[in-house]
Amino acid sequence: MLTLPPNVTDRAFARLAEIGASASGKALRVAVEGGGCSGFQYEITLDDPAEDDLRLTGEGETVVVDSVSLPFLAGATIDFTDELIGARFAVDNPNASSSCGCGTSFSM
Repeated sequence: MLTLPPNVTDRAFARLAEIGASASGKALRVAVEGGGCSGFQYEITLDDPAEDDLRLTGEGETVVVDSVSLPFLAGATIDFTDELIGARFAVDNPNASSSCGCGTSFSM
């Protein structure tokens, strides 16, 4: 079965460049873990890339997804939002059947 990789917006790569992630040898890791108020939650951190990660690159920056999280993020869009409630990396996931108000947990 073919799995579409996640998409990373130019705005997300630009924010990583602003904070100097690659200059410190880090990548933005987007992972899915069990938990949260809806069953699954996103874990978004600056981390060292692992050898078996999917690497998405742009503007000299890297976003990585581990092989376990990849099916949960198939076709998702990773973006950076700057709103009144705060600035954050966010995931728009077409696989999620519902999500919580904070946007960090979801169910499938």
